[in-house]
Amino acid sequence: MSKWYVAVDGKSTGPMTTSQLSSALSSGQYPRSSMVWREGLADWQAATTIAELNNPAATTTPPPVTGTRAHEIDYEIFGHEMQFVEIELDPRESVVSEAGAMMYMSNGITMDTVFGDGSEESQSGGFFDKMLGAGKRLISGEGLFVTMFTHTGQGKAKVAFASPYPGKIIPLDLKQYNGRIICQKDAFLCAAKGVSIGIAFQKKIGTALFGGEGFIMQQLDGDGFCFVHAGGTIIEKELAAGETLRVDTGCLVALTQTVNYDIEFVGNVKSAIFGGESFFFATLQGPGHVWLQSLPFSRLAGRIHQAAPQTGGQSVGEGSVLGGLSTLFER
Repeated sequence: MSKWYVAVDGKSTGPMTTSQLSSALSSGQYPRSSMVWREGLADWQAATTIAELNNPAATTTPPPVTGTRAHEIDYEIFGHEMQFVEIELDPRESVVSEAGAMMYMSNGITMDTVFGDGSEESQSGGFFDKMLGAGKRLISGEGLFVTMFTHTGQGKAKVAFASPYPGKIIPLDLKQYNGRIICQKDAFLCAAKGVSIGIAFQKKIGTALFGGEGFIMQQLDGDGFCFVHAGGTIIEKELAAGETLRVDTGCLVALTQTVNYDIEFVGNVKSAIFGGESFFFATLQGPGHVWLQSLPFSRLAGRIHQAAPQTGGQSVGEGSVLGGLSTLFER
């Protein structure tokens, strides 16, 4: 069913069905000269030029929407430090996720393991297309399979996916970013069926060798919603053309395809060795949008590893007057 939007006083109003918009135009609620849009139209058009709005009886079914592959889903994000996203599915709608991300699901949702990335290309094509989709995921450090959740019942059903460590879940509508987002390898959590999960090769050898994410990052293509996860607090930056931002390589979560991403040496060996920072940082040059995280998982894992008794980490007593003596006889 077509979902129409109408421009009123410089603002977009909708969505509404074809019959609802036709009635609003006929009753005078909106002028006949109003600009309208739905998915499948290249640009806003005057309502008088749309045949199905002026003679809805002549069109019993709306024309198919071209260019839309991903399923349309509704979602809600819960929590603060340990978030999960709850996705609402209509009958025959599907969502794909990484293995082990599912938290709960309603009755009527079936779970299936899919070879590849779950996109239409990898599933409807031949053996080569399926192998290509699976190979892209394997190269980017993910598994050969994704899990697909499909609503096979009536009404609406819900399925939830939880973040793997403290941080935030970022919802991204790929249509707002020209159909592509590039993110770190482990950031992807779940997406509407139809979103392609591929790889993005870094073109510069310096970026490949010294970037915190290595030579390969994940590339999410399509026109639907996808959800990525990052650690700590999320910072969004909109970079103007030529504007440059330098960040720690591990703090980079995602960026739009228009952002130029490169690696730069800190320029001071003493600072790199004794300052506690890495030898390289990422240089991001606009225009474009970037997402940063305050707590990379590698940094969190490193602190836990340092404090673990199995690796020689020392206890600080945790409030005990005796300090380390309190655990002397436990070892």
